Amino acid sequence: MVLVKKSYKTGISFGLVSGVLTTLGLLIGLGVGTQSKEVIIGGILTIAVADALSDAFGVHLSQESTGENSKKQIWESTISTFLSKFLLSLTFLIPVLVFDIKTARIIDIIWGFVVIISISFLSSTLNRVEKKESISAILEHVLLFIFTVTLSYLIGTFIDKKF
Repeated sequence: MVLVKKSYKTGISFGLVSGVLTTLGLLIGLGVGTQSKEVIIGGILTIAVADALSDAFGVHLSQESTGENSKKQIWESTISTFLSKFLLSLTFLIPVLVFDIKTARIIDIIWGFVVIISISFLSSTLNRVEKKESISAILEHVLLFIFTVTLSYLIGTFIDKKF
């Protein structure tokens, strides 16, 4: 079994989940609301940089506030949060650059779903969670994913109809 330091697990898991949900939320909302590739690309790049930095800073402060982590652990969590969110957010650009907005949105939803399921499964496996608890956690994460995607779509539809 691969041992992963807690500080890296914290940063990577937070960065990946945040990367999926914020990038997809933006992509779906803007995609439905504007139908503009340029706006979506700009939004994804903004999330990849500004939101990744913001999340990394938030994790940094959170880790400092516990008083339980060394400077090294705090920076490991900070950097792993930034890199995981930054890099994952950029992967959502590929379908947008290659396909029309509707097709890209579908591909990116599938990609986000795969990432969320994978993170949930790996987290359960690495933390040696019992199978019943693991299935429950994965189901919870999938429901939160569906809620985020649905809400983003509804907000985009509202924007499209009102403005």
